[in-house]
Amino acid sequence: MILHRIPERVECVIFDIDSTLYTNDEYAREQVDVQIRRFATLRGIPDDEARALVAGHRDRHERERGEKLSLGNALVSFGVPIAESVRWREELLEPADFLSPDPLLARTLERLAARFALVAVTNNPVIPARKTLDALGVTGFFPTLIGLDTTGVSKPHELPFLTASRAAAVPVERCLSVGDRFDIDIALPLRMGMGGILVDGVEDVYRLPGLLGA
Repeated sequence: MILHRIPERVECVIFDIDSTLYTNDEYAREQVDVQIRRFATLRGIPDDEARALVAGHRDRHERERGEKLSLGNALVSFGVPIAESVRWREELLEPADFLSPDPLLARTLERLAARFALVAVTNNPVIPARKTLDALGVTGFFPTLIGLDTTGVSKPHELPFLTASRAAAVPVERCLSVGDRFDIDIALPLRMGMGGILVDGVEDVYRLPGLLGA
């Protein structure tokens, strides 16, 4: 865990979901690969060829522009609109096949929710993201869930974070973003004036109530 900045007054905690509220490498890989397999079918090419094609494009983008490209935006470059990749994930992702209820996470979020507004912001569409929270047994702690199809753009982009701030009715400078990827979940919120905590999976999330005095 790396505490990049904690606002003097925290009123809202914005959580990433995948690889933040759970630690499951198999499901993390499947979320990417299920879309690449569908892309391969669409293109009529082997899965391995599709993986190499997409990975190569994302690597070039990062080298040339100095920033990572989300899978959804990478697929746009190959003629797959965001709306189409959203439908793929809604159709194909089944978090309950990989995840199970986490009572310790539920107790952690219960303590945090007693003091802060909690919002989930994810680059997944709302439907599979809500299924993930359901599988973990924590959906009730996130009445506000902002997905790719909520704003039409992926993190890192200001709009999902601004939407979270507005939904919670909390100024950005009193929001704290928690996620597992600095470039996606933390760097931009810090520039926006939010706080940021980089975690290395759900085990770090369990420690948040003690760190935040909840």
